[in-house]
Amino acid sequence: MIYLDNSATTKPFPEVVDSFVTVATKYFGNPSSLHELGMKAERLLTQAREQIAAALGVKPNEIIFTSGGTEANNFAIKGVALQYRHRGNHIITTAIEHPSVSEPCQQLEQLGFEVTYLPVNENGIVTVEEVKKALRDDTILVSIMHVNNEVGSIQPVEEIGALLARYPKTIFHVDRVQGISKVPLDMKKARIDLCTMSAHKFHGLRGAGILYVRQGIQLSPLLAGGGQEMQFRSGTENVPAIVAMAKALRMSLEKYDKQIDYLLEVKQAWFNELKTIPSIQINTPFADSAPHIINFSLNGIKPEVFVHELEKRDIFVSTTSACSSKKKTPSKTLLAMGADDKRAESGIRISLSFENTLEEIPTAIAAMKEAIEKLREVTR
Repeated sequence: MIYLDNSATTKPFPEVVDSFVTVATKYFGNPSSLHELGMKAERLLTQAREQIAAALGVKPNEIIFTSGGTEANNFAIKGVALQYRHRGNHIITTAIEHPSVSEPCQQLEQLGFEVTYLPVNENGIVTVEEVKKALRDDTILVSIMHVNNEVGSIQPVEEIGALLARYPKTIFHVDRVQGISKVPLDMKKARIDLCTMSAHKFHGLRGAGILYVRQGIQLSPLLAGGGQEMQFRSGTENVPAIVAMAKALRMSLEKYDKQIDYLLEVKQAWFNELKTIPSIQINTPFADSAPHIINFSLNGIKPEVFVHELEKRDIFVSTTSACSSKKKTPSKTLLAMGADDKRAESGIRISLSFENTLEEIPTAIAAMKEAIEKLREVTR
């Protein structure tokens, strides 16, 4: 099997699964319970929070555990909007955000908030100047993703953070789901107030996520109840998945330190080989993109048919983001980058992890060429 859909989800590390099983079977108490079993679970939860905070260079009380990236993004955006609406009702985001950002923004528009969706350039990057032009006295939130989930373009988060430092009443949220463990980001240096991460994007398990909330930022809770997570997020914590997430983050960051040069070499090799296929148009900007995402369009072939043809050869790629792949609509990211409908409708995403190798590329490229030729024959 050649797995090239790591931006949708990664395969959990075996050690991470072992951690989950151990905690789920031996330390299954509710961390809010007063008895010893509950206290043991609470200690594991505290330890995981401290480990994650240390890995991210933040304080333990700034880490809130969620069920994943979607909840964390919704909590950040709606939590700010409802908490700070007395300051204003204007929100700034981009035209290429993940649905878990764009759709909450659309919901807030129905409640009377105004949302500015910034354009991006041909490389899928928003400029600091566009953010500056959009800022108003009543802007309460700017939400900009770190790495685009479809084409891998890296946004100038640190520069935007420096700009927003001059606007203390505007809160800065960054969706870091695709960037964590692949593209370094100093959250303090970038002056980020809220930051989202999801365990299953860095070889953890689905069902666990992180929302970094800078000390001093208040959020209106999405979930009311028992007041867990420092009153921010009620609901019994998923201790086994959280402990496993802490291990996955540590291991993934270690792999970055040891293997990032190799991953960049793999990315370069993929670019070189894809360029030899005449019917492919590469959409990912090589220089300004993350090391693990490559997006290209197929000329005249339905992407979902191509995906299934490769699947027969035990090779797994995707179309747009996993959340949108079944909708069969043009990629909003590619449209925002200036692609026409035909190109935006035929996008394919290869997404790598540190587990992928150079040796896989010739096999995968040969399979792609065969699939394209076969599908061309069918459409002739």
